[in-house]
Amino acid sequence: MYNIYQKYRSIIIILIKLLIVTVAFYFVSQKITHADIASNGGFIQQIRLNIFSQPFTILTVLGFTVINWFFEVFKWKTLVSSVQNISFFQAFKQSTSSLTASLLTPNRIGEYGAKAIYYAAYQRKRVMFLNLIGNLSQMLITVAFGLIGFIILYDQFTFAIDFQIKTIYLFVILFILIALIFNQFKKNIIPNIIIYFKQIPISDLIKSIQFSLFRYLIFSHQFYFLLLVFGVKIDYFTAIGAICSMYFIASVIPSFVVFDFIVKGSIAIPVFGLFDVPEIIILSITTLMWLLNFALPAIIGSYFVFTFELPTTAKAFVK
Repeated sequence: MYNIYQKYRSIIIILIKLLIVTVAFYFVSQKITHADIASNGGFIQQIRLNIFSQPFTILTVLGFTVINWFFEVFKWKTLVSSVQNISFFQAFKQSTSSLTASLLTPNRIGEYGAKAIYYAAYQRKRVMFLNLIGNLSQMLITVAFGLIGFIILYDQFTFAIDFQIKTIYLFVILFILIALIFNQFKKNIIPNIIIYFKQIPISDLIKSIQFSLFRYLIFSHQFYFLLLVFGVKIDYFTAIGAICSMYFIASVIPSFVVFDFIVKGSIAIPVFGLFDVPEIIILSITTLMWLLNFALPAIIGSYFVFTFELPTTAKAFVK
């Protein structure tokens, strides 16, 4: 079996690359089609009228995406520096190609292995742990701002459920989540995690949180900017409260990257429905956000997936 693999190794690798790239392009095209059908042709029309008809708007929206991914790439470059110093372009290549490879995995789990494969075998566990740290720092910011968002919305609306009861429910849910997460870690894994954690410079951890904060501010304000572009009349703090609440709820729902806009859309519609924002506008914005911040980088990453070569020696393949 091993000899057969060695004989057809290059063919197998090419087929895997083609599969990943084909699936990436297929899902991007399907999401655009699905969004347009779901809105009875309104999605393409909304984008054409509100985005493509205004060059400044196009540049601004793309600018948000570029800055968002700049911080994401720089965060990865900073974190992985404790393993190996890489250039910004290398970090960009690893970040986008891992996104492409993770399209079909829940909560971007495939991203861990995709990034690790760029490094030598003995470095991969630590690389995956660093990727986890990056994701956890982003989750920390999402939870913090999500709670602020809930407070903003609560101040403006009277809900049927008493605040104290909702607080109890929240703590119960958090306790269950923590218990489930803790249960996934065996006793022999925790010491290794502590060892890996201690090897990360404190300054890098702080920078990871800072970059996560900058990213959050960028893509949340990108959403707010699109609300303005689509003519939604809503004050700044109310909009930010709704956006933060939406991202918080979406972050705790397991989903695949390719269905991310569906999850966020299903949450955003009732949240912004409180302010009488039309569903077609929310569907258009959540789909556009997905295309800009997931689909576009995934398409770019598909090139790096296709040109990637597996390490053939103990030394990692990083160009």
